[in-house]
Amino acid sequence: MNPEDVLILPGWQNSSPDHWQSRWEARYGYRRVEQHDWMHPLRGDWSARLEDVVGDAPGPVVLVAHSLGCILTAWWAAHTRHAGKVRGALLVGPGDVARPDIAALLPGWTPIVRTALPFPAVLVGSQDDPYCALERARAMAADWQARFVDAGACGHLNAASGLGDWDAGHALIAPWVAGR
Repeated sequence: MNPEDVLILPGWQNSSPDHWQSRWEARYGYRRVEQHDWMHPLRGDWSARLEDVVGDAPGPVVLVAHSLGCILTAWWAAHTRHAGKVRGALLVGPGDVARPDIAALLPGWTPIVRTALPFPAVLVGSQDDPYCALERARAMAADWQARFVDAGACGHLNAASGLGDWDAGHALIAPWVAGR
């Protein structure tokens, strides 16, 4: 698999240079799906952009989503014509956009699609994520039929979590990247 076919899907406000997604992009040559507006995300715009990128990919892709990127993945998967191109999706630290405090910051992102994903997925949740309770993350994983991984107490699984290159997370996508 071409490294550019591993698609990085950051959440709201993008991923900083110290975020594991940015580190993977630099280290492995993965490709970030750039969005028009990271600060005021519109679900339709973000989904259309993902549809274009996956549709234009010459072969299979692997999705690597964080936070709002997880919610985007579920929404996109329920509406795309290209789900068959996805070998797998890593969903890390989903943001619970149905929570009133988060919904107020990200209007238009509810409801969260809660149907099974049409491709294999792993959802990684944290015991102390300030943007999604562990029980909610487990419920999303169950609804999406994704394997759930409890990362322990790691906050939002972002740059502030101190994950560095997060080799344990990268191991979760290795079989998909290798074509298995």
